[in-house]
Amino acid sequence: GVSGSGKSTLARDVLHDSLKAGGPVGCRTLKGRRLLERVLEVDQAPIGKTPRSCPATYVGFWDAIRRLFADTSEARIRGWGPSRFSFNTKGGRCDVCEGQGLKKIEMSFLPDVKVACEACNGLRFNGETLGAQLRGKSVGDVLAMSVDEAVEFFAAHPRIHHALRLLQDVGLGYLTLGQQSPTLSGGEAQRIKLVTELSRVRSDLPISGFGNREMSFKGAKTLYVLDEPTVGLHMADVEKLLRVLHRLVDAGNTVVVVEHNLDVIAEADWLIDLGPEGGDAGGKVVYQGPAE
Repeated sequence: GVSGSGKSTLARDVLHDSLKAGGPVGCRTLKGRRLLERVLEVDQAPIGKTPRSCPATYVGFWDAIRRLFADTSEARIRGWGPSRFSFNTKGGRCDVCEGQGLKKIEMSFLPDVKVACEACNGLRFNGETLGAQLRGKSVGDVLAMSVDEAVEFFAAHPRIHHALRLLQDVGLGYLTLGQQSPTLSGGEAQRIKLVTELSRVRSDLPISGFGNREMSFKGAKTLYVLDEPTVGLHMADVEKLLRVLHRLVDAGNTVVVVEHNLDVIAEADWLIDLGPEGGDAGGKVVYQGPAE
């Protein structure tokens, strides 16, 4: 539908909010709720507001990498556990930049400037911690790796490798594992959120569903709501996004997308066209059914 025809209102304010609330919001009745375990809006908001957040921590494979470093001979001799290799806690991180790898220089009449920390050279950890090596790489070196490089480096570690391959599949192979979240674009942040969901589809991690009932992702049926996810994306990236959405659907989930892009609309199993115009002349279902 045209701008202002009620697409976002229907998808986010009615459908998403009704499922979250467990009853009708902005509508008279809600049917089929029992077919779903949870509902999630995947928007282009940043995945983290602090420089300490990065793709590795957000997707969730950094904990597995920390355990690998804790299992190195150097770490075992010194009695270090996985927490030693966290840049969010004291002990292993660089005390000068507090694990951020950068220092902020305040400029009186100009925007603040960020420069690499001179103590750790931007590696986020102190010299002792960097002494623990995993196949010739320190924990700081691993954070500085691109996803493409890390896919080869962690090929023998299925859980880490799976998440990295997913990041590669959505066209984010150029990102470094430790890239600070505030520097990511909206499209990059949205694809990282989708990768996080895909990485969980094959596991049995407990999640909290409707009514805080615990269940496993393996059997969970999720409704994903995306509001114009292709805004600002190159055509090649749109194709990668579509592959991710198809994988979510193939895993038994449902994806509702608000969209103007005809390539995305052509991929849909079911269309709901709102209109006929915007504003007061909108809000009606003009057509619903298959694209054909």
